[in-house]
Amino acid sequence: MLKNEKMESKTHYISPEPLSFEIIEAILEEKKKLVLSEESVALIQKSKAFLDRKLAQSEDPIYGINTGFGALCDIKVSKAELSKLQENLVVSHACNIGTEVPQDVVRLMLLLKAHALAKGNSAVQLKTVQRILDLFNEGILPEVFEQGSLGASGDLAPLAMLFLPLLGMGKVNYQGEKREAAKVLEEKGWEPIRLEAKEGLALLNGTQFMSAHGVYTLIKAFKVVKYADLIGAISLDSFDGLIEPFMAQVQQIRPHSGQIDTAENFRKLLEGSELISRKKAHVQDPYSFRCIPQVHGAVKDAVEYVSRVIETEINSVTDNPTVFPDDDLIISGGNFHGEPLALSLDFLAIAIAELGSISERRTYRLISGERGLPEFLVADPGLNSGFMIPQYAAASIVSQNKQLCTPASVDSIPSSNEQEDHVSMGGNAATKVLKVTQNVLKVLAIELYNGSQALDFRRPLKSSPYLESFIEQYRQYVPFVREDTLMYEGINETINFLEYGKFE
Repeated sequence: MLKNEKMESKTHYISPEPLSFEIIEAILEEKKKLVLSEESVALIQKSKAFLDRKLAQSEDPIYGINTGFGALCDIKVSKAELSKLQENLVVSHACNIGTEVPQDVVRLMLLLKAHALAKGNSAVQLKTVQRILDLFNEGILPEVFEQGSLGASGDLAPLAMLFLPLLGMGKVNYQGEKREAAKVLEEKGWEPIRLEAKEGLALLNGTQFMSAHGVYTLIKAFKVVKYADLIGAISLDSFDGLIEPFMAQVQQIRPHSGQIDTAENFRKLLEGSELISRKKAHVQDPYSFRCIPQVHGAVKDAVEYVSRVIETEINSVTDNPTVFPDDDLIISGGNFHGEPLALSLDFLAIAIAELGSISERRTYRLISGERGLPEFLVADPGLNSGFMIPQYAAASIVSQNKQLCTPASVDSIPSSNEQEDHVSMGGNAATKVLKVTQNVLKVLAIELYNGSQALDFRRPLKSSPYLESFIEQYRQYVPFVREDTLMYEGINETINFLEYGKFE
């Protein structure tokens, strides 16, 4: 590869072209640098020039530009104080507390905000957007915490935290350390940004905390959905289950796309298995096996729906007010309201949690001593407790998910003296769906730990070539359990195997 081509492959040009999950995943995994396209530079400059002309030509109040914010929207601010107004907004709204969010979520927040500002409807300075890209490209990641967003005027508190470093304030994660932003800017030779009219509002109004969590969670959810089928197939085979519920004819008379996809996937995963094709003594399996196409399929359909909502959101302009230079308009609207995200992220949490719920039931069946498998999957039960307690762990996690799946979007607490009298609570929906998805990966890991153990009790019979290859890779990290051992080590190794493994 030529040098210029190699550099291009490590660069993502921000432009009006839409972002996709594949593009975002590549940016994160390949550590691509962000650069503004010429088109986006022109759009940013055009919108800023339009706003500057409007302010120079008129004394009329324009919300958030020459007025106060929220319930203070009727208080006029002089032209001499417009910059201070925007700085005060960022400083006063930096009220974000709790557990620090993952650094990849912060990266996504920076990326998504820059992408939205570059569409030319926000009237910000070019250097402001460039500094956001500098933070991303240099790995200078502001500290952002879980709590504080109502998902109403967007994600005010966490976005204020995200952009304090533009002003030389707050703290950042840089080169493995927590540093004062002012010190890092000084080392880089960067002057703090002096915000101009509307800029603070453009930075803080928006849904990038919610949508960054949505993207980050969906990238994990795509993997979890894939693993649920793969691990479910191992459990089905090791339980001596039936293939008939996965036959195409059953799905054709109830043709939900996720159900059809799941059944077809199981037929492929189990193709060539000696276990699945042998004659059975039983005529029916429990629901946790027999209804996998219906349950996993419904989850896939839900994930597909949510991914469409999130993809629309990350390619939208969600600050307020927005400027339309070609139409000679500045409009105060409500694109920052998080309702589409709040509802969708609650839905995603409920759907993904179901994969954990049905997985735990399969784990229970594998240790129950049915169909020729030893109780608790050890050769000498009684002396050994075997896989008794991993199922407890799975049950505990599934129960926690049930609590986390209480919808955040059904709540609303008015704020800003009732000016913001209906809020989405999408920030809470966003943080808890990530916890649910991480929990489900743990539950699936416990099922794999059990399913692989059960499969070894079926020897010399073999599963399908694909599943045998997968188990062979897994056994390089987690051995067969012959007698009682430290089970948490096996569970954690299994989680790591799934978290970081690459399987086609």
